Amino acid sequence: MRLKFLLAAIASLAAAPAPVPHNPIFVGADPDMVALCGRWYVYPTNAVDPKDGFAASRFYAWSSPDLRHWTKSAPLIEMKDIGWIEADGAKNHGLWAPSLTAANGRYYLYYSVGPQNPTPSRLGVAIGDSPDGPFKDSGKPLLTGGHGFEAIDPMVFVDHDGKAYLYAGGSAGAKLRIFLMKPDMTEIDHEIQVETPPNFTEGAFVHERNGIYYLSYSHGHFDGPDYSVHYATSKTPVGPWTYRGAILTADATHQGPGHHAFAENPKTHQWFIAYHRWERGPGPGPYKGTREVAIDAIHYTKDGRILPVKMTDGPPPLSPLPATSCKEPRR
Repeated sequence: MRLKFLLAAIASLAAAPAPVPHNPIFVGADPDMVALCGRWYVYPTNAVDPKDGFAASRFYAWSSPDLRHWTKSAPLIEMKDIGWIEADGAKNHGLWAPSLTAANGRYYLYYSVGPQNPTPSRLGVAIGDSPDGPFKDSGKPLLTGGHGFEAIDPMVFVDHDGKAYLYAGGSAGAKLRIFLMKPDMTEIDHEIQVETPPNFTEGAFVHERNGIYYLSYSHGHFDGPDYSVHYATSKTPVGPWTYRGAILTADATHQGPGHHAFAENPKTHQWFIAYHRWERGPGPGPYKGTREVAIDAIHYTKDGRILPVKMTDGPPPLSPLPATSCKEPRR
């Protein structure tokens, strides 16, 4: 009889659904988020492993059909497979801040390689046939820093007319630069001269809604209480930009929220923000430990302003995606 009850209990546990993750969802930083192929995808900087040195040596993707149930991919790409990194003398460098863009029926993973010293920081790009990877590096740097510019935090936005724009830079020098990409998405055509918006530090991201282009970015020190997300708007993807203020700032139990991405459910037209934060109360930096990724809903006013984001601790908003093909979304 005891065996019967034991087997029943084991069967019950095996049939029980996996627990729904709460915010924050997983350890990581600098998340990009897209809605593709009927799934939400989040591409974060991998949590640092001591054996990896300065930063992570590989990328993973997390995917979900509804923002509640998540699956981690196999490695998307590893630093040991990117030959130009060590060839350039960057033996102590690492990978961070990945960003995915779909175009030409393929998927392009842009990423940072650094730190800035003793060799310049660089941006790379890898190509894949699926948002789950694997990705193969293009074979050369996309952009190299130096002379006061730190080449970090790439993000590529594809506009209605098919033109693709690379947004990058920040941290050392806190300078934003924008480039028009060539159609192959792996090379830069030319730079577009723009003014750096107020309170810009790093982590630029662009999305468009109802004819308004939103440039959002992180401000402050990544390991301190002043890290936050601000935004500006324009009628074009390259400005001129009108500064609108901060939308994501520290509160009583979460510090340093930032390095974010926006994504839209194409069925409900609800927008979300993925970002990282420190799970702790107020206090001076630098913070130690790990950052974690959270997702919260975005709300707009009738005139298109973004309302300040309220960080939550419960499960991310339930948002099933429609079953679709891998149609390329516009960022």
